[in-house]
Amino acid sequence: MPHPLIDHIRRMVELAPEEEAEILSFFEPVTARKKYILARAGETSPDLYFVAEGCIRLFHLSERGAEQTIQFAIEGWWLTDFSAFPTQQCSEFTIQALEKSELLAISAARHELLLARFPQLERYFRLIYQRAYGASQVRLKYQHDLSREEMYRRFASSYPQFTQRIPQYLLASFLGFTPEYLSELRKKRS
Repeated sequence: MPHPLIDHIRRMVELAPEEEAEILSFFEPVTARKKYILARAGETSPDLYFVAEGCIRLFHLSERGAEQTIQFAIEGWWLTDFSAFPTQQCSEFTIQALEKSELLAISAARHELLLARFPQLERYFRLIYQRAYGASQVRLKYQHDLSREEMYRRFASSYPQFTQRIPQYLLASFLGFTPEYLSELRKKRS
């Protein structure tokens, strides 16, 4: 049975069967228990993580010391501090497992070697980054244009898997709500 990463890559680019094992050899398998910190803010850029199973998040501490979730990643999604990863600068974000997670990690140096060895993966990662950037743009638009209630409604209908798996206080952090306000919205929807 093919690996989840190989399945994901094959949806966007062609791979020869003999390339699969070599591609996977560039990655380090990581098992992270719930609440495990994969990378800390202030440290050199984290690895790039592919989620084979589980859920992880990217967050920072606000000036008031509150955790502000920026991004979640579930099965088939990628996550890192995309501004620090390619330059290996110190990250401004922390990455944490929200569930027991099975991940594949790749450093920036190994990522460059992977792309040099398999040029078709340049296209794969370009498509991944375009989708992620597009999602960020839509999120910003929602934050500027929609009421908080409408923003939650659209998020819940677009990503029902998150509303079922993510603790309410973290979902509220991601949406820019208080947990109490999110609780009120959920009651209204029921």
